[in-house]
Amino acid sequence: MSNPTDVATQFVQFYYEKFDSDRSQLAPLYRDQSMLTFEANPYVGTTNIVKKLQELSFTKVSHQVHTLDAQPSNSSNPSIIVLVTGALLVDGEENPLKFSQAFHLVQENGTYFVLNDVFRLVLVSSFFFRSQAVRFSSSL
Repeated sequence: MSNPTDVATQFVQFYYEKFDSDRSQLAPLYRDQSMLTFEANPYVGTTNIVKKLQELSFTKVSHQVHTLDAQPSNSSNPSIIVLVTGALLVDGEENPLKFSQAFHLVQENGTYFVLNDVFRLVLVSSFFFRSQAVRFSSSL
C-alpha cells in the first residue's frame, strides 16, 4: 500500500480543486455504494451525491485546508481514513466558515474511490455552548 498521507494529500488537493471549480467532476470519485453525510443528511450513490453537491446554494467557493490526517484502515480492501479541517469562503464573503470532513478511501484497480464522506460546518458561538452542545457524563 502507498503511504497513506501521500495518497490522502493528493486526493484532498484534487477533491477540493474540483469541488471549487466544477462539482460535477467529482462523480468519478464515488460509486453506487458510496455514502455522503452532509450536515447530518445522508445521500447514497454517485447520482444522489453529485446532485446534492451541485445543488448547494453558493456559486463560488474556495477551500483552505488547515489540517489533514490519514491512517490506513484494516478492512478487507486496502483503504485509508482521512480527516480534513479547514475554512471555506463562499460567494465573496469575507468571513470564512470552518469545516471538518472525513473520507474513507477504498482501493480499487490501483486507484481509490470515496466509500464514505462526512461533511460538517463547525459553527461556534457562545450561544451554541450554552444551549446546543452535546454533554458527556463522566460516569465511569
